[in-house]
Amino acid sequence: MKRIGRAIALLGVAGFSYIAYIYLTLPDVRSLATTNPTSTAFMRIREAEARAEGRKFAIRQQWIAYRQISPLLRRAVIVTEDAAFFDHDGIDLNEIKASMERNWEEGQFLRGGSTITQQLAKNLYLSESKNPMRKVVELLIARRLEAALTKQRILEIYLNMIEWGDGIFGCEAAARVYFGKSCSALGYEEAALMAGAIINPRVHSPAHPTKRLLRRQQIILRRMQFKPPAPATPATAPANESAPVETPVIPVPQPFPQPPPPANGSPGNPSPQSP
Repeated sequence: MKRIGRAIALLGVAGFSYIAYIYLTLPDVRSLATTNPTSTAFMRIREAEARAEGRKFAIRQQWIAYRQISPLLRRAVIVTEDAAFFDHDGIDLNEIKASMERNWEEGQFLRGGSTITQQLAKNLYLSESKNPMRKVVELLIARRLEAALTKQRILEIYLNMIEWGDGIFGCEAAARVYFGKSCSALGYEEAALMAGAIINPRVHSPAHPTKRLLRRQQIILRRMQFKPPAPATPATAPANESAPVETPVIPVPQPFPQPPPPANGSPGNPSPQSP
């Protein structure tokens, strides 16, 4: 019994030491509040994969300030990836519980339950591994991100740095590659396609959507409560034909609270900006 007790105590000490080591070696994310990241772990992984396969690989990524990102894309990504983004502290316990129940029922890992903050932690610092300890580290980094950054800043970095295709990172590069326009000019359907492609960006191309991606687009549009504007009729047309006709503005539904604007503007953009 004494030997068993000592063995249990040693295992406890070893476990505590390992967790302490992980915690002490976590990345310091505080600099992200004022500095835009220039690369991610996923970028380096894709570069290593290309070298191993002996093929050329070029990263396309262009930073765009939060206020310039299409509000339609911001909304589409939130309703698709993390509907409770503005309400949780980096970890959505309800979603984790639902994911565990689904995976248990299916007998395999099908659903991750990751929040946008967790996805950002994984993209910046980790890998695609499903190792349980990798998930623990992801949760710890997510909590650090939430403590150091505003929600707006987290979403800004996420949309600028996540993978959106083979060698394509960030919403600005993706919008230009897939639609030939800036991310700021994306419409409802385009935003929904881009948000739907996040699930597997190297398989689903918004420029050539699969049937699955098109189905996801329709689901996302319904979640966004998209209603196209009614066409102009003679009764509502401007009386003066020579007067300029204003393009109708589609109101963007806002069921989620919006984050406050940063105090000194987005990093890399010295002028104050609003969300």
